[in-house]
Amino acid sequence: MLAGLLADSVAIVESFGDDGSDRALLYPEEQACVARAVDKRRREFTAVRACARRAMAELGVPPAPVLPGERGAPQWSAGLIGTMTHCDGYRAAALARAADLASLGIDAEPHGPLPDGILPSVSLPAERTRLTQLATRWPAVHWDRVLYSAKESVYKAWFPLTHRRLDFDEADIDLSMDPGTAAHGGFHVELLVPGPVVGGIRLGHLQGRWTVDRGFVGTAVTVRHPPAAPPAPAEPRPAP
Repeated sequence: MLAGLLADSVAIVESFGDDGSDRALLYPEEQACVARAVDKRRREFTAVRACARRAMAELGVPPAPVLPGERGAPQWSAGLIGTMTHCDGYRAAALARAADLASLGIDAEPHGPLPDGILPSVSLPAERTRLTQLATRWPAVHWDRVLYSAKESVYKAWFPLTHRRLDFDEADIDLSMDPGTAAHGGFHVELLVPGPVVGGIRLGHLQGRWTVDRGFVGTAVTVRHPPAAPPAPAEPRPAP
């Protein structure tokens, strides 16, 4: 579902339904993180880490524990970046080498409307106006859920670069539909607070992709390294 939303350098592993991934083995330090968790939380924790270790294998790196760090963000082995998501019936992990990309964020949600009263608390007035316009043209898409998922992906890509919160009203997301489709598109993110500095450049905008597939909404944000500056021209040699 998410593979088409991410760069080729990203290893993405997904798990649907009851495929046994929630019965994978955990490292002892991971087991300690969910020792007192309810069964549903422990199964989700296990399944998404099984996805992460399969993604590590795709990148050719040895398996390793994935422990929650600051604000619950996953801690990856040196040289890796990554992101994980889960909802009922779906789990995914996306990893890449830190030399290839600066940051990643993915999110998955059930494709249904947000509960009553949630949208005003997670969106800006301008975003809600655009959602109404999108719903008029493509009523089969639950645009409020797509927006919410996009906000989650933005935060997951933002936090490893800044180690700061990003509130729902601090990013203005403009969703769009791809021409000739009815369930795939992109989104442009305007950061309304100072953005992360990547390669010496402060980012003011991010880009993402979204899809609706098999009853789920999936979103992804990729933060690339800025292109390398061209080498300075050689100094001319003095004439003999």
